[in-house]
Amino acid sequence: MQTKHWAVVGAGPAGIAAVGKLLDHQISPNDIVWIDPTFSVGDFGTLWKMVPSNTKVNRFLQFLEGSQAFDISECKNHFELFDLSKDATCALHLVADPLQWITNQLKNKVETKKGKVTALHLNHRSWCLSIDDEEIRAKNVILSIGSDAKTLSHPISTIPLQDALNISLLKNHCKENETIAVFGSSHSAILALKNITENSSCRIINFYRSPLVYATYFDDWILFDDTGLKGTTADWARENIDGKLPSNITRVFSNDINLQKYLPLCQKAIYAIGFTRRELPLVKGFHDLQHFNQTGIIAPGLFGFGIAFPEAKMNRLGMIEHRVGLAKFMEYLHRVMPVWLRYGT
Repeated sequence: MQTKHWAVVGAGPAGIAAVGKLLDHQISPNDIVWIDPTFSVGDFGTLWKMVPSNTKVNRFLQFLEGSQAFDISECKNHFELFDLSKDATCALHLVADPLQWITNQLKNKVETKKGKVTALHLNHRSWCLSIDDEEIRAKNVILSIGSDAKTLSHPISTIPLQDALNISLLKNHCKENETIAVFGSSHSAILALKNITENSSCRIINFYRSPLVYATYFDDWILFDDTGLKGTTADWARENIDGKLPSNITRVFSNDINLQKYLPLCQKAIYAIGFTRRELPLVKGFHDLQHFNQTGIIAPGLFGFGIAFPEAKMNRLGMIEHRVGLAKFMEYLHRVMPVWLRYGT
């Protein structure tokens, strides 16, 4: 069995960046294997592509231009993203399209395997990855496995978050005179409130636990960059949540008393309460593995990257934020890839 120098697990934006940066660091394409069930830009390109982003176009362009191996300057396709104002925001499908093009380019450079990694174990200073009925060996592994939307266990029908953020899918869930519970006060929660209000006659009870947080721009940094509302979603929240509340929305603090009082009035629920790392493949011989959130190191030769393993960084006011976003992933990878290249098995 051939042992590769690097295996990258996952082909969402983080996996794409990892493959690109390995090539930029002169890792031979023959020494890389890339593993994913579909190679369709991960959840970004499937579940979330119709969601309006809170990220400026300029930041997406920084990601697309962040690796020489992406060859984006050689692309002959016309992508609408490149015509937009760099200060504008856009739907994620406008970014997913060039990311799919980059994926196809990289697939022509490195070996790929379609499938899901179910287990890893360390043997003779190499990681053995189980994929369906096959085993692959690699000296180093980058896990970009993504995250799932968190849910709660209330006895009520659930509208998947990806449907709540996609107007065409949301309409299929909204019946006349229904009341929908929306949990959360994040970007996703506010976007769900906006979508329901503007596209249905449903009533909403918004269960929240904290005040809204707005990203605030200074000359060279952003307060609440990773947690605050941005763009048109922030504008809508200022006018409609912290301004004049629409008549169809009731907002209540999410505690046991209010849950007992208000949740029985609802027919369906949307949970916009954050994301949790997708379950790690079984790593034999290790228990409760964690990553160092300034380096992505999980174990010798095993690294975590992307939304499942975000970088923790202190802003200039001393607050720790977990950095999630395409350009932030690329900036982080630029710093930690030289560390990974040395911290093997």
